[in-house]
Order: sequence, then C-alpha cells, then structure tokens
Amino acid sequence: MCGIAGVVAREPLGDEWGGRIAAMKGAMFHRGPDGEGEYRNTNVVIAMRRLSIIDLVGGGQPLFNEDRSVALVANGEVYNFLELREQLEKRGHTFATHSDCETIVHLYEEYGVDCVQHLRGMYAFALWDEKRRRLLLVRDRLGEKPLYLHESEGRVVFASELKTLLASGVPGHELDEDAVDLYFHYQYVPEPHTPLKGVRKLDAGHLLVIDTAPWQVTEKIYWRMEDAPPIEGNPAEIIRQELDTAARLTIRSDVPVGVALSGGLDSAAIAALAARHYPGVLHAFSIGYPGRPPSDERADAKAFADRLGVPFHDIELETGEMTRLFPELVWWRDDPIADISGFGYFSVMKLAREHRVPVVLQGQGGDELFWGYPWVKDAAVAAAERFSSKGPLAMLRRLAPRGRRTRFYDLTHDYRTACKTVRGVYGRRMRDGARRFGASRIFDAPQVPGQEGIGVTRLIFDTYLRENGITQGDRLSMASSIELRLPLLDYRLVETVIGLRKTRTDFYAPSKAWFTEALGDLLPKEILDRPKRGFTPPVGDWHRALFAQYGSWLRDGYLVQAEILSPEGATALAKGPFPRGLATPLSFKALVLELWYRRVKEKAAPSVS
Repeated sequence: MCGIAGVVAREPLGDEWGGRIAAMKGAMFHRGPDGEGEYRNTNVVIAMRRLSIIDLVGGGQPLFNEDRSVALVANGEVYNFLELREQLEKRGHTFATHSDCETIVHLYEEYGVDCVQHLRGMYAFALWDEKRRRLLLVRDRLGEKPLYLHESEGRVVFASELKTLLASGVPGHELDEDAVDLYFHYQYVPEPHTPLKGVRKLDAGHLLVIDTAPWQVTEKIYWRMEDAPPIEGNPAEIIRQELDTAARLTIRSDVPVGVALSGGLDSAAIAALAARHYPGVLHAFSIGYPGRPPSDERADAKAFADRLGVPFHDIELETGEMTRLFPELVWWRDDPIADISGFGYFSVMKLAREHRVPVVLQGQGGDELFWGYPWVKDAAVAAAERFSSKGPLAMLRRLAPRGRRTRFYDLTHDYRTACKTVRGVYGRRMRDGARRFGASRIFDAPQVPGQEGIGVTRLIFDTYLRENGITQGDRLSMASSIELRLPLLDYRLVETVIGLRKTRTDFYAPSKAWFTEALGDLLPKEILDRPKRGFTPPVGDWHRALFAQYGSWLRDGYLVQAEILSPEGATALAKGPFPRGLATPLSFKALVLELWYRRVKEKAAPSVS
C-alpha cells in the first residue's frame, strides 16, 4: 500500500517540479510512513510514499524491469502475485525483489497495456516506458484505489488523493457548480467528477495511455461487470468456492492482519473465511457507544470473535470526541461525503494502528452485491416489471425512452426529498446554472435487456458503493496508515455473481439468499438470520452536537461567499438538521461541504499556472 503522485508533460519539466513533487510526497505521508522514492526523466516524474506490507526490506519503489527501461510506482496490492511470479519466471523474467507489484513491470513487458487483464487485486499505478516515451496510468476494476487527474494542454498531473494534488499548486480552488449540485442531491460527488474545477478521477476499470512523442492521451475501458460470461450451476457452491479463493488471496501479508467486526453477516463471513486461511493470529476490531444502545453490536461481535478464537479489541465512541474531530474527519475523507457513520470507520482503523495491525479486512460490498439493501432490491424488481417481456404492454415497455431507466434518485426517500428541497437554498451562482444541471443523468442504470438486476447492481456499484463506501474506507483507513482490504469486492467474485444472474434471477428471493446459502456450514444460524445493522451511530445526537458546535459557520461561510448558498438559505440550514426525519438532512450536507471547502481554502497550496 502506498500513495503515488507525479507529472508527465510534452515539453521538458522545469526545475520548479522538484519542489512540487516534494510537497506532494509530504502531503501523502500518512499513506506511506515507511519510505519514499521517485523516478525522474526529462518529461516525467513518478513518485511514491510506502506503507510496507509485502517484502518489508526489499520492496521499495520505484520498481524496474531487467534493463531498467520500465519504471513503476504502485498503490495497493496484487493478490495473485505468487502465481504470476511463477508464470513469469518460467518465461525467463528475473525478479529483483519479492514485492507483489514487481509482477506488473514484467507483465507489461509480456503483454503491454493488456497486462491489467492478468491482475487480481486493488491497485492504481503509474508505469513509465522509456523506450516508447509513454506513461501508463491504471486504476483497478472496482475502484478500490484512487487516482486524481489534472489535465491541461500538454501536461497531466496525478495523485492518489486530492489533498496531494492540491499540494502541487497546480489545480485551482474553484468549486465546480455541476459537481456541487450532484453532491447536494446524493451526499457525495460521483466519479469521475470531483468538487473542484479542472480535477477529475480516473474511472474504475479505466487506463490512460499518455504518449509524449508525439503527444497523445488515450483513455480505455478494460473491464465492465456486465461483460461477465454466463455461468450455469449451483449458485451457493460456486459462490462459496470464489469466497474461499478471495479470502485465501487477500490475507497474504508480511505484517499482522485484522478484521473489522460489527457482528453482522458480512463482517462475520470475512472473519470466518480469513480465520480458515490466515496462518497467524487474526485480530478483530469493533466499536460501540456509551450506554450500549441497540445499535451497539460489541457483545455479538465479541461472542463471534471468541467462537473463532481470535483476540477482540473495541473502542467506545463519545459524542464529544466525534464533535471535536469532525473537521479533521471531513478533511481526511478527501472528498465531501455527508455520511456521519464515517467516524466509526476512522475510529476502528485508529484502534487497529494502536495495536500494530497494519492490514484490516472489511465486509464492504456484500450488501450491494447480494441485495442486502431493500431499496436496491426493490429497484431491481421495479426495473424488471417495467421492462417485462410478457403481457400486452411488453412491446411498449421495450420501446420506452431512455428516461424510463431506473434512476438512483428514485431509490430512497432521502434522495427523492433532496431533489425537491435543495434548490430552495441555492445562491445566485447555483440558481443561474440550475437549468443546465442534470443531477440524475449519470445515475441511470445501464440497460441489460432481460437482466435488469445486473443494471441495478452496476448502478449501485458505480454510485453509492464507490463513493460512500470505497472512497470513504480508503481515506479513513489511510489516515491511520492502515491498508484496508475488501474480499467481497474481488472482481472474480463479482463476475461470478453477475454471470449467475445472466442465467437466473435472484432479486425475488430473500435478501442475500445466495450469500447465506453459500455460508451455511460456516456461520451459526443466529448470524445468518440477524438483521443488518453495521456500524450504526446515534445519528440524532451526533447531528445535534455538530450543529451546536459548527452550525453558525454556515451563516457567513465560504459557501455563502461563493454564492453556492443564499444568505437566507444558509441561515435556515445553520439552525440544525433539516428536513427532519432523514438519515442525511440537507443541512448536514451543507455543513460537511462548508467544513471541507474551508480546509481547501485555508490549507491548500497557492494555485500556480
């Protein structure tokens, strides 16, 4: 696990880039406190900070091929590196380290940009090919590892985090009105957008080829879940096999490994699978709340940890501590994400670091992949019925316009309410542009005729899971220099589920039917039948505490000055949670964005050309 950053340009880089790269490396120290490295050439610099997980002594970066004509900096892990190394050595390649990521440079020698098709893991990397004068930027299939881009005429600057990109002084600090509108509707800014003008993310499953002589930038999609081949067979048996493989691969580490354990199905499954394969002492980490309210699952989590025979560690989250740390939490998340449960993620990772466990497994993705959320399951059913191939209206349904596709804002009460209320608090700048915003346009589920469940799965992966889940998990784990691994997002497991859905329908079955059946011999019935809770905080108490401490910042804050919010709208929102009854009130979204933008304006390096 690392953080990466760099620049590539058509013309030779100036001397000022030495200082800029140093500033970028400093801004991502938390992603790699164990070392740093860089490769520099006339037109390119690729740099990194290292968190040592595999080959602790010899695995520093950059990594090179045999004649040093290919240089690499990479963030993440190649889980199938042992199998790849064996294959590559048989083909005559010589390895200089035992690093998992060295397989990438030798795969590139063999397959060029198609090397990505052989990787199983989470990664974002920059590879410089000196002979071709080419930089290759790649992001993993599910977007577990981030990569931000600032592109201008004849130059591309990249970094693992927005904070790091800002440290270069290249991007400005101007909010993107379109992205802000998306944020207020959905509580995060969906990829590839970012809140700042001129900055975007490389999309998951994409690669960018930058040729410098002559200058040409080409973006390619190398993976889409809906392209998975159909699979016949018993779903439970096939899924269990993939779960075991994913667990066996994701526990590979030269440092201690732990698991975030909430007491629910997904985290219990990960803990049980990992315990079967991990040769060392697996640690379990959990959180709770004062007074042990119903949302406190420590007792269930500890009981299951005891059943597995693994050490259990927990921490109690105090409202006062959450309130004090909240501005820092917003900044650590990199993007504005209006999810109050993030303090739980942050705290459990900090607990793992205190116990010197640098790798933590988590059950993220299980609900999105296996219909764990009723609102997603209902959307799949509605989409299937809308485009049913049976009955007298079948032809008309199939001819329905694109606007009839399942849209994300149709899925929950929170999102529908946001669409109705948000424009009432906008300032002049946002109102002037409101007509050109289409907040729902990128939240249409891709249509897969006769397989609407696949389209809805892709929709929830590309939106809610990517930003609210994966992005938040990556930043809040790296804030404590923890490598977070998500076995349920192994791409082969995802392809397996999608392939099975191409031959049968599962969204009419009980929630997570395939998943629970696959785990029937591994988990006790009380866990298989337990309702979903997760790390669920006392939302009402936390909202009230935050507005008591920071609500006044909205009244004449940066969002009012930038004409994002009207003075009247900001004053109304500053009073506290509004509208009431929502998990993510509009006022909370505004408060998070205000705190985030305040840090951008006050901490970022001055913008330069």
